[in-house]
Amino acid sequence: MRASAFLYPWDVTGDPAAPELLAGLGLHGATLAAAYHSTRALTPRHPARRIVTAPHSAAYYPPDPARWHGRALRPTAQHWLDGADPFGEAATALAAAGIDVHSWVVLAHNSRLGHENPRCTVRNAYGEHYPWAPCIAQPEVVEYCADLAAEAAVRPGATGTELESCGWYGLAHLHAHDKIGGVPLGPAGQFLMSLCFCPACRTGYGPDAAALHAATRTALEPLWRGAPEPGLPEEWARIEQLLGADLAATARTHRLAAARRLQAAAVAAVRAAAPPGFRILLHADPLPHRSGPNPGVEADWLLGLADGLVLPHHLLPLAAPHRRPGTVLAANRPVVAALGGGPPQDVPDADELRLYHAGLASDADLAAVRHLLNPH
Repeated sequence: MRASAFLYPWDVTGDPAAPELLAGLGLHGATLAAAYHSTRALTPRHPARRIVTAPHSAAYYPPDPARWHGRALRPTAQHWLDGADPFGEAATALAAAGIDVHSWVVLAHNSRLGHENPRCTVRNAYGEHYPWAPCIAQPEVVEYCADLAAEAAVRPGATGTELESCGWYGLAHLHAHDKIGGVPLGPAGQFLMSLCFCPACRTGYGPDAAALHAATRTALEPLWRGAPEPGLPEEWARIEQLLGADLAATARTHRLAAARRLQAAAVAAVRAAAPPGFRILLHADPLPHRSGPNPGVEADWLLGLADGLVLPHHLLPLAAPHRRPGTVLAANRPVVAALGGGPPQDVPDADELRLYHAGLASDADLAAVRHLLNPH
């Protein structure tokens, strides 16, 4: 089975030994960050650094000034690594070691963009903005994401791309020093707190917008006082019980339509910029109402548009019935034990593996990867 690992450019740049080490694990490819959100990351084997702090979302290549001139929503180039094109430098080194490179592009998740342009962000039922979550129902956000996808995905040295957060983002997010777990919310509560009521979304909900807004706040109030969610086995059934089936359908219809518009625009933009054979995969969750870095998608529809999906490994069985010839279902499997990952394993329903994350992994984690990919 083809196996790739996620990497940041700083895992490779300035470390001549990194490409051969990764190739020696038996990896076929790397998913290398080209446009990524803020983070603080460990580099346990790098000869010159141990901690990289990326204070804001950034492009790890030089954005094209002509493309972004005069636009409020635009990528910002990184400034914490040497050189103007860390992605290109890392991709070149990986290719020289025989590792195929996919660009890793984060779209509708950008705290800096949201802080600078709050009008473009998700606004919850209490009127509060989520600066980390651009609202994908807004045409300006869709245009930004599609142009970023085209520019960041089709970099020299990349043979494909994997688009993260190409869909709805919501409440769930490791944002700065998160302190939101005092009242735990289940899947239905997370959905309610992720609904957007910006002007574009209110228009999208149609004549039921006011009723949906009121019902959302009403349904949330018992949860803040510790009441349990409805004890139904399916997440969507819980949401329907809290909102009512008709208002839940109103929310779902609008959100699915917005997600389709974004996904179609992003894939089309990458196709127009890419050479023949360039693969386009989206990080996804096969439950369409969910939001986050692996946003909920309509798998059957999306697999008619893109070349494949990258899914959390335990969700592969839900997407498997939608597989079609020529498409890929890749299993994202965390392998860093200290971050809650398990030992690397094959995923029976998967066409390919994505291992998260080779740059963050300890030597023991990498030894386990090597054993999986080279059992003899």
